[in-house]
Formats: sequence, C-alpha cells, structure tokens
Amino acid sequence: MTTISNANQRISSIDLVKGLAMLIMALDHVRDYVHAPAFLFDPADPTQTTLAIFFTRWVTHFCAPAFSFLAGMSAFMVGKRKSLNELSGFLLKRGIWLIFIELTIVGFAWYFDLSFGTFGLLTIWSLGISMVVLAGLVYLPKKFILIFSIVLIFGHNLLDNIQLDDSILWAVLHRLNIFMLSENLMFVVGYPMIPWIGVMALGYWFGTYYNKSVDSSKRKLTFNMVGICAIILFVVLRWTNVYGDPVLFQQYDRLSQDLVSFLNPSKYPPSLLYLLMTLGGTFILLANSEKWKGKAVDFICTFGRVPFFYYIIHIYLIHLIAIGLASLSGFEWKKNMILAAWGAIENPLPGYGFPLWVVYAVWISVILLLFPVCKKFDQYKQGNKDKWWLSYL
Repeated sequence: MTTISNANQRISSIDLVKGLAMLIMALDHVRDYVHAPAFLFDPADPTQTTLAIFFTRWVTHFCAPAFSFLAGMSAFMVGKRKSLNELSGFLLKRGIWLIFIELTIVGFAWYFDLSFGTFGLLTIWSLGISMVVLAGLVYLPKKFILIFSIVLIFGHNLLDNIQLDDSILWAVLHRLNIFMLSENLMFVVGYPMIPWIGVMALGYWFGTYYNKSVDSSKRKLTFNMVGICAIILFVVLRWTNVYGDPVLFQQYDRLSQDLVSFLNPSKYPPSLLYLLMTLGGTFILLANSEKWKGKAVDFICTFGRVPFFYYIIHIYLIHLIAIGLASLSGFEWKKNMILAAWGAIENPLPGYGFPLWVVYAVWISVILLLFPVCKKFDQYKQGNKDKWWLSYL
C-alpha cells in the first residue's frame, strides 16, 4: 500500500478507490467483533444468513483484491522515480517488513493475546510476500509480467484437487488451512500466496496506463472494457459451474438463498470467479472516478493516502471498542475478548453482540474518530517527503 504518484502529482482516483476500500474493510471488521450473528454463523451461509447480513459482508469482498492490485500499481509508480535495482530493493525490504508486521503488531491487534497462541498469514502477509516476488519480476519484460499474472489468476484453480492436508508449504502456496503446531500454538494460512502474487503483478502491469503518454480517454475505455468483460465472464462461469471455483453455485428453495450462493465465490484462496467479480468492479470504479471532486471525495482520499497507518490503528480501535461493549453487556472481557483462535466464529459467545444497525453505527464512529488522526498523519507525510522511513508507513 505504497503512495501512488505521477511525477509530483497524486492520482486522486487511485487514492479514492484505495480509501473507499479501506473504509468498507472496516465495516467487515466491526461486524466481526460487534454483530451478534458473527459469533454464531457464517454471514455467507445461504441457509442461515439474511440479505442484509450477507451484503454487509459481500461488499467487503472487494477490499483485499483492490489492496493487492493497487499495491502493484503503486510499485510501478514508484519505479518511475527509481532505478530498477532501487525499485527491486525497495519492494524486497517493504515486503519483508510487511510480513514481520503481520506476525507481530497486526497479529496482536486481532487477538490481544500476549502469549501469541495464534499467528496467521492474512492480508498484510499477502501484500508482503507479493512484493517480495514482484521484486524479482520487475526485471522481466512487461509482457511476461502480464502473462505471468494471467496464468496465475486464471489457472490456479486447476490445483484445487491437490489435497495435501498435512503440508504447510502447500497451504502457504495455495490452500487455506489451520495447523496445530503444538497444544498451545495455532498457525493459520488464510491468504495462500499463488493467486495474490498474480493480482499484484497484474496491478503492476496496468500501472503503465498511468504513463503520461497514455490518454485518459483510452485509459477509461480500456478499464471499463476490462471490468465489464470480467463481470460478464464471472456471471457466465458462475451460472454454468464450468470452472473457476471449488465451491459450486447451488440453487435453493428461495431466490434470496440462490442470490447468496451465486454471489459468494471462494475467497480463501481467491478463486478465479472471486477475482473476476471483485477486480471487475475495481476496474470500473477506477475508470469512471478520475474527475470526481468534492468534500466527500477529499474525505475518502485522506484514508487512501495513509492506508497502512489506518489499517493498523483501525484494528486496535475496533477491538478496544468490542472490549468496552462486552464489558457493558456483562461479559468478562479478559475471558471473551482475548481471542485464542482465528475469527469470531471460532469463539462463539451466545448472548453477546448487537443488531446490524449497531454495527453500522460503530463503523461510522470508527471512521469519524480516525479521520482527524489520518488527516494529521497525511499532512505530516506530505510535509516530510525527505524522510525515507515514512515510505514504510
């Protein structure tokens, strides 16, 4: 999540899409910690969820692919101001830094467990390992990078039938899995690397469309066409169940259940259909938001300019709010909000939690609380571009 610029001028549409993804992401995290059903069932389970709960979850599906794709674009933009060796070195160091942060500062934010009984490879890890791989890919011809990304995105579901349940390496490469390394130590692979490195590499290649030589009308047309074609292909493949997702679309007794099943392709790892659906929307938004102006756009762009900083503090804030709400609800926070497993669903708390409207109220409160902090940090970054360490935040 590196700052994107074109020469010395920021591209506001990229900041906007990045900021919007950040804000929507917070909604899902608030739901994880605050919503009563989040502790009882999967919000995307067609047999238990409601459309309101499902779409609260569904809209956040777009966040992680947008993060990875835009990080690839960021890398291309940074490379315009650096030599190839400097860019590769930066990506390598930043990638290793992100992996370290995932296993320490971010991991603690999710669980508040001083014993670190659970550590996982999640969103920040996926960005980090993708940058490490991209550090090598940048030396290759641009056309090869495009082919590489397309092969991974379109072809990785051919590996779905390989079942190596006891292999940590295979989980890291392609398959969601949880390993008990000891009685008190759990290792969670939530974001296998193969699809995600393809997404970041694709973003790197599409960063070329922000060169000065590319007319904005051509960029808009291309992005719209790619986005529309991706969504059409998603609909066709999802309806026919021909290829692209290990979990097939099923029809139920009710239309609402059919809709949930149709719009819920696999995220762990991101299937081809998941990426077609989410990146399709990302392309369309990038294509049509370049001329958007106004206070709302400026507000959202603030978060898009400091995404990594915002990501870390928003998890801590949401978890602290959950501790306060649990205490007010009569639950012992030390017992119920120091989490020992990945995700709230793994820690059922019958009786705890609030209706969906409270989730939205808390989400808006989190955004409003963090805006002045992010605004201040953004101003500090803009006024201190000579400080190299700020590029790692």
